Amino acid sequence: MSVNYVLGDWGTTRLRLFRLDGEDVVARLDGPGALEGNAQEALAERLELWKAANEQSGVVQSGAVLAEVVLCGMAGAPGALVAAGYAACPADAAKWLSSRTELEVAGVPVSVLPGLSCHADGVPEVMRGEEAQVFGALALHPELAEGEHLIALPGTHCKWVTVKDGTITGFRTHPTGELFALLAGKSTLTGPDTPGEGTVDEGFARGLERCGEPLTGALFEARGARMLDGRSKDWSRGYISGLLIGGEVAARVQPGTSVILIGDPALSALYDRALEGIGCTARRIDGDAAVLAGLRIAKELRA
Repeated sequence: MSVNYVLGDWGTTRLRLFRLDGEDVVARLDGPGALEGNAQEALAERLELWKAANEQSGVVQSGAVLAEVVLCGMAGAPGALVAAGYAACPADAAKWLSSRTELEVAGVPVSVLPGLSCHADGVPEVMRGEEAQVFGALALHPELAEGEHLIALPGTHCKWVTVKDGTITGFRTHPTGELFALLAGKSTLTGPDTPGEGTVDEGFARGLERCGEPLTGALFEARGARMLDGRSKDWSRGYISGLLIGGEVAARVQPGTSVILIGDPALSALYDRALEGIGCTARRIDGDAAVLAGLRIAKELRA
């Protein structure tokens, strides 16, 4: 009988569970966001699927034991799986992992890792999950654990993290992904689903052109261009994305800055494009690889 363990990143919008046998990922399950419904039931459902799994393509063996689950992210938010605290910055990996919250779900021990907190220029800031990606990226690329680096983690709430000699010294948040979802999906700015011209890419380029203007005034071109210039809904969605990402990038970096991007490849590519437009360079690291590396650190230190 084999012994497996589970590493998971539970965000605002989705759950990603990775089942590992040793160092190898042998299966993956996704699920709802941590605050969508009953989190304990959602996790238990997925663990039971694996606990009772029949042989699947010779990878997951029937009756395999799940030894433990390690989770980061919104699993530790109030109202989610269990309330976990925050480690205050400056924080290295050891400080981050010195406090975790434990419980049992579906008969399996579960550790929920804390988030990080800081006051940046007097502004209260919190993160949950991105810290695992940062520490994972440092483990995957040890050269990043030396010197000072600026790391951006695009997502629902994009984090801009400062790291010095392997320690997270502080960070700022831009809820750009959440704003895009609201403006492009629930406002009148993109208009009805009627034919029009222009691609998402073309709209994004136009948004970058205008991102230096006051946002509330620039936003209305998303609708005006549909009404008068025959632009498509896709063009308008791309335009809003370009405005928001371009404005965020301009607010966080000076021309010539070098930035590490950690996250979904497609979303990171948009940030890379905005950075390149103001003369910055970016290095991309896959978000799944980074979070798995960070969670492995948590499991190894526990062992």
